Amino acid sequence: MPRFAANLSMMFTELPFLDRFAAAAAEGFEAVEFLFPYDHPPEDVAARLKGAGLTQALFNMPPGDWAAGERGMAAIPGREQEFRENVATALRYAKALGCKTLHAMSGLTEGMDRAACEASFIENFRFAADALAPEGITLLVEPINSRNMPGYFIAHQLEAVALVERVGRPNVSVQLDLYHAQIMDGDLTRLIEKMAGRFAHVQIASVPERHEPDEGELNYPHLYAVLDRVGYQGWIGCEYNPRGETTAGLGWFTPYKAR
Repeated sequence: MPRFAANLSMMFTELPFLDRFAAAAAEGFEAVEFLFPYDHPPEDVAARLKGAGLTQALFNMPPGDWAAGERGMAAIPGREQEFRENVATALRYAKALGCKTLHAMSGLTEGMDRAACEASFIENFRFAADALAPEGITLLVEPINSRNMPGYFIAHQLEAVALVERVGRPNVSVQLDLYHAQIMDGDLTRLIEKMAGRFAHVQIASVPERHEPDEGELNYPHLYAVLDRVGYQGWIGCEYNPRGETTAGLGWFTPYKAR
């Protein structure tokens, strides 16, 4: 049975960020995820999370200067010290929120030396994994499709699996976003089967529009069954842009609400 986490960076945006926790809980979600909590003190975010009785499924480490177009730095040579500082920041928030899964964005690396980028990625992920391990936190790498984010370091799922193997830490895994995976790889049933045990978080959205998972070219009920079959028991993050007002589009979620 799939377990869903509302993505508060994309859903319930009709409300201020800190008010979205209660809104998600009111709609029956038991967990949330989001991109970046860093505009708010960790204590304030934790108070809203706990006040709503929610689990924090995932959030991202600081990505660099997002407004200037940066999309992470894990694979960017020369940014290692900044990356390490960001690990400390993310860990502070993770401890406050009781969050056991973090995503480190890799960065835009088009035009850079690939071998150097991979070496930086492996060094940075090993450092972060070792820093997070005492808290029982898993670090994730997410392939992002080249249509939405041209030049991103990694776009294909099996490339991510290979990188995780090179990092060689038990608390490093793949973040399997089925929206990105369909655009770049397709054949999702076989892909999920091939990656069984190699991913620790899943995200969903319709393809091609990235709306609610009840439209477009993917048969999500089938994919949920595949995830169940391969033994996935983690959260499924709803990282989609609602077609309209968030609650109006939650009909797809009704059969899965906690009873």
